[in-house]
Amino acid sequence: MRDLYKNLKESGRWYKMTLAEQLGNVGSDVDRIISWRKKGNEEYATNAFYRALDLLDLTISGQRWHGARLKELCRVREILCDSFFGSLLYNTTLEYFSKYFYQFALIARKSK
Repeated sequence: MRDLYKNLKESGRWYKMTLAEQLGNVGSDVDRIISWRKKGNEEYATNAFYRALDLLDLTISGQRWHGARLKELCRVREILCDSFFGSLLYNTTLEYFSKYFYQFALIARKSK
């Protein structure tokens, strides 16, 4: 886990965020994946992908999300991985995830 996200976990800041705030932040990294791929920089796209996974893993590890929410978060992680590596199983694009996570960012912004 990268230093920034390790600090988020250790400080407890991540776990104080709402689910919408957490997933909105994941979406920012998904948008970075798309942006870096369009620019032809696969190294930076890969780094953004692993940051998105780190954030999803932090969210999944939180004690607040259980039951159906935990199941959906784990499925999102699984399908995001598939999308990043070529949509071999689910035929879902990264652009789909951009739209998916954008809704959470809107909710988080609206509630502030």
